[in-house]
Amino acid sequence: MSLTEQRIVAEAVTLLDEDGLDGVTLRKLAQRLGVQAPTLYWHLRNKAALITALAEAILAEQFAELRPPDPAVRWRDWLMELAERLRGALLAHRDGARVVSAAQLSTRMNAFSEFAMKTLVDRGLPLREARLRVLAMERFTIGHVLEEQAARPDDDALAGFDADAFAAAHPTLVAGIAEYFRPGRTVDDLFRDTLRLVIE
Repeated sequence: MSLTEQRIVAEAVTLLDEDGLDGVTLRKLAQRLGVQAPTLYWHLRNKAALITALAEAILAEQFAELRPPDPAVRWRDWLMELAERLRGALLAHRDGARVVSAAQLSTRMNAFSEFAMKTLVDRGLPLREARLRVLAMERFTIGHVLEEQAARPDDDALAGFDADAFAAAHPTLVAGIAEYFRPGRTVDDLFRDTLRLVIE
């Protein structure tokens, strides 16, 4: 099978899901593809180009095509839905948020921003407000998923942690968490509720 950029990126996405972003190296990728590392440079000149290609692949799963909202849909609701799709794309792959946040030259992410801003401008928002709202939505969503995908404390890190002392020192915080996550509420609800505050 000939070596193409599409094949390289597909294998890189598989490697990302298995080992996380820190485990995606050109050397390891070359081994999996059965080639020498320098061969990859014909397609991807460095690690930054590989990360950008990963970001393009991740975003393409949700945003292969961008369609304007139905005129009857409020722009705030549409922006919420767009953010939920972005979160879904990032969560679909291990370290997805790290990849996309590191890919400064992602044409697909820039096309996403252009599309979202133009939609808001077409709905009558001033350019500056449209840009700030889209930027806030994107950065909130990526930051939220970065936290969701961050490694959780292991047993060693939790050794000596006193939950009762923590609750006593932070009663309002603990009560707020307990009140919010009453039966039926999930992290998906938390994302939507906090994002709604940002957008509104």
